[in-house]
Amino acid sequence: MTNSSSITQFLLLAFADRRELQLLHFWLFLGIYLAALLGNGLIITTIACDHHLHTPMYFFLLNLSLLDLGSISTIVPTSMANSFWNTRAISYLGCAAQLFVFVFFISAEYYLLTIMAYDRYIAICKPLHYGTLLGSRACVHMAAAAWGTGFLYALLHTANTFSLSLCQGNVLDQFFCEIPHILKLSCSHSYLREVGLIMVSSCFVFGCFVFIVVSYVQIFRVVLRIPSEQGRHKAFSTCLPHLAVVSLFVSTGMFAYLKPPSISSPSMDLVVSVLYSVVPPAVNPLIYSMRNQELKDALRKMMTGSFSETIKGLFSSAQCS
Repeated sequence: MTNSSSITQFLLLAFADRRELQLLHFWLFLGIYLAALLGNGLIITTIACDHHLHTPMYFFLLNLSLLDLGSISTIVPTSMANSFWNTRAISYLGCAAQLFVFVFFISAEYYLLTIMAYDRYIAICKPLHYGTLLGSRACVHMAAAAWGTGFLYALLHTANTFSLSLCQGNVLDQFFCEIPHILKLSCSHSYLREVGLIMVSSCFVFGCFVFIVVSYVQIFRVVLRIPSEQGRHKAFSTCLPHLAVVSLFVSTGMFAYLKPPSISSPSMDLVVSVLYSVVPPAVNPLIYSMRNQELKDALRKMMTGSFSETIKGLFSSAQCS
């Protein structure tokens, strides 16, 4: 029996015991991580460089890509290093820092997705008020509110979780530091405080989810009344990617935190956690770029321009030599 003052490190869940499977996990996560870096990096660069994309929708998308990069960079490199070096250990302070940063990015991303639903609602249902309600200052304030709320949310949960007395060992049945698995190590009824905090937070999450659903019900009612097929296609091309991202993120995240203990198992917890923490940052750029013609055109123009500049530079260097 140990208490939290004597714990210097936690032991994370290993994906596999065999060395070959550990290296397979390393290379698989490396591929996913590089895909997330490339996809989100291209979206950030494209939106920042193309002035045609300096609109509220793409401003929020740029923030979403930043949050995706932050969340996946918090947990995947650590998991890759553990598999590569065949270790499971993470320090007590490292675990607290990882939990704080991950919860910060994940919660800020959810609030940002809610704001993006509001953006689509105003753009389609109240287009004449779009410039007034979503001016540049309003967009900056809403994005700052999402980041700030995520910070306060993470600070509250991290401080509350690591103030608990832990006496059930130091083994976490998860590949990163996650609140439900740290609560399992608590030896007093004080853990109910954090459980209650999670339930209150779930009410806010559910409220945001209801807001998103109601917004999209209104959006689809308006879109289906658009007489032009091209107009409907353009409206759906900006709404469906966001709806797909929200559905994947909310369904897997809520299942991870609110599933009943009777159906919980290490393998299921592992799969669900990968689905809500690793997969969305990697596939979000693909989802947004597949149906968004403006983003695809801007990305193609940027890639073509960069390639042309490179060829010109090489040609000039050859002439000089």
